[in-house]
Amino acid sequence: MSDWIDIGALEDIPQRGARVVKTAMGCVAVFRTGADEVYALENKCPHKGGPLSEGIVHGTSVTCPLHNWVFSLETGQAQGADKGQVPTYAARLDGDRILLETSFLQSRMAAE
Repeated sequence: MSDWIDIGALEDIPQRGARVVKTAMGCVAVFRTGADEVYALENKCPHKGGPLSEGIVHGTSVTCPLHNWVFSLETGQAQGADKGQVPTYAARLDGDRILLETSFLQSRMAAE
């Protein structure tokens, strides 16, 4: 069984925008698409550490604000010629509330 934590209302994040959630294990970028879907990625580009939450959201992708690398919000995989991947975390909507699955905290603590 999964544990979920409520991190706020969908309206707290503008369409095609993001919000940073600070956890004991680092920052998670929570994205809202133009279609009101929510995704969560580590807020750090693997290329130069750019803050993905400050990137441009287009469709189900985000472009890093530093060097324009594009990542899938669904898989975290770099798109096109860029190589790399960003960890993704389970996020979902419950009505108008955004929920993050908390198991990623345990898995990240175990890895460190």
